[in-house]
Amino acid sequence: MQIAVLALQGAFIEHEHMLSALGVDSFEIRQLRDIQRPFDGLIIPGGESTVQGKLLRELGLFEPIRQAISAGLPVFGTCAGLLLLAKEIANDSRVHLATMDIRAVRNAYGHQLGSFDTQAAFAGIGEIPMTFIRAPYIGSVWADTQVLAEVDGKIVAARQGNQLATAFHPELTRDLRVHEYFVHMVEQHAKA
Repeated sequence: MQIAVLALQGAFIEHEHMLSALGVDSFEIRQLRDIQRPFDGLIIPGGESTVQGKLLRELGLFEPIRQAISAGLPVFGTCAGLLLLAKEIANDSRVHLATMDIRAVRNAYGHQLGSFDTQAAFAGIGEIPMTFIRAPYIGSVWADTQVLAEVDGKIVAARQGNQLATAFHPELTRDLRVHEYFVHMVEQHAKA
């Protein structure tokens, strides 16, 4: 199994460390030729969604990645990655890949000083540590999107088919279970 990590900006190396700890091979996508390598899943890290969206377009990666996700490629977006996957963003007219039936709210917890850590239940996993940094949340979901976690009544994790999105950063904790959950999604997709 090979999982690609979008490495244009943001906390991509931390995702690579989590995958390595699970014994999963990964490589970085930085330019168009990188997506010509075979891979079974994709992680879109936290960072700045507007910067990542702009770079995806400038480097010619936007359409191939959007098409791959639409065709069923398993994808895991954290924080900014969630915003890139969202079909709607409540407080921003820009949408990016727009592959997931969620309405996100940008910077919902305020600026850097609004960052925090907590513990909450994640469906199918149990209680996990969650780190929020200038995080969005999911205001609503539709179609067949499942809510996986909520904090203070706000949706912070969801899944739709082969797409997983978290408002928090599981890669900034030592808990491997969310990445393990995604790896299991990738394995199930490979068997289908």
